[in-house]
Amino acid sequence: MAVTLYGIPNCDTVKKARAWLAERGTEVQFHDFKKAGVPADQLDRWIASAGWPKLLNRQGTTWRKLDAATQAAVVDAASARALMLAQASVIKRPVVAWADGSITVGFDPAVWAAQPS
Repeated sequence: MAVTLYGIPNCDTVKKARAWLAERGTEVQFHDFKKAGVPADQLDRWIASAGWPKLLNRQGTTWRKLDAATQAAVVDAASARALMLAQASVIKRPVVAWADGSITVGFDPAVWAAQPS
């Protein structure tokens, strides 16, 4: 299984993550949310692995631009999943599926250094 990085190419964190992986010679398949959308089956896996609260980026611009009613409606995995499928930019980036099948959310070089590539 190859390493797959999910995100948006113009996201600064995704850029840093891709550069970090490239520096280490890690072969990465990039999945662009803007062009290819969010794969629903993978989203389910991420929610099961990392939890929807970690996956939902409440600090990002997309979340802050949502109206209060939409924000308040996100109360569980199902409501978070629906929002993430509708607006991929609310997903904390990057999401990485590592060679061993594990999932990480966000860029943390210390955590990533221990991952199999």
